[in-house]
Amino acid sequence: MKKVRVFAPASIANLGCGFDIMGLALDEVGDILEMTAEEGDGITITNLTDVPLPDDIEENVITPVIRKFLEMTGQKAKIDVRVCQKIYPGSGIGSSAASSAAAAYGMNELFDCPLSDEEMVVCAMEGENLASGGYHADNAAPALLGGIILIRGYEPLDIIQLPIPGNFYCTVVHPKIMVSTKEARKILPKAVPMHDAISQWGNVGGLIAGLYSGNIGLVGRAMRDSVAEPYRKQFIPGFDELREKILASGSMAMNISGSGPSVFSLSDKRETAHRAGEIMKEHFDSRGIKCEVYVVKVTNKGAKLLAQ
Repeated sequence: MKKVRVFAPASIANLGCGFDIMGLALDEVGDILEMTAEEGDGITITNLTDVPLPDDIEENVITPVIRKFLEMTGQKAKIDVRVCQKIYPGSGIGSSAASSAAAAYGMNELFDCPLSDEEMVVCAMEGENLASGGYHADNAAPALLGGIILIRGYEPLDIIQLPIPGNFYCTVVHPKIMVSTKEARKILPKAVPMHDAISQWGNVGGLIAGLYSGNIGLVGRAMRDSVAEPYRKQFIPGFDELREKILASGSMAMNISGSGPSVFSLSDKRETAHRAGEIMKEHFDSRGIKCEVYVVKVTNKGAKLLAQ
């Protein structure tokens, strides 16, 4: 029998303009799994947290990740998973991706690391498909690898790690309202007007150029979404008003985190990031909506082993 304890961080997907192709990892917040492999067959998952998770393992994102790993490596084993820490589902900070990434990383460690980074991401995408009805890696890749990630393409998977500017603070607010990833994807249009597509392409290029050059102002100008945000912001009370306040306080940008309802802002000063957090809390408190606020740095650290 072999046992590992694994952490995978929360993440923010899309970064405004990078729908399904960009994401970043957040410091300190994430999921912790304890995983055991022994002779036999089958999967058991035990939830040790107060966060509600499916009783049926077929509805848990961890299950298809484990099965994909066993399929890819030709292994057979009885796998027991204990969920020790869990991001609340529907939070918009990569709840399903953190579990999927932790499961993929843990399986790789249990079997002496037969898979590459990209192959682990392929495994983790199975969990994302169960959660959202689509294969995408904009949360799973940063949760596994850390940092800021660009997925240049999916066929084949082509992952590029982008540089993180020295002072890059992220403020995230998670209002206690549920937004289903599947529902948030259903409301998106099937076709995008040319004008919006051109705007989005320009912003993606500008965001990447800003990260490589360390031009924080360009990063802020480019972090705009012409495709998903106009439809998804309806799930977040007072979204446009909140953004006006956040930008006026000195933050570079504010966008929806993934499919929402979490909202994030980026700042180049710690005090600006904390002020953004205060504004976010005041905004939702005034509407009678409970929320949690995180102020963290963007981290280069992805999934990792923890002491038993």
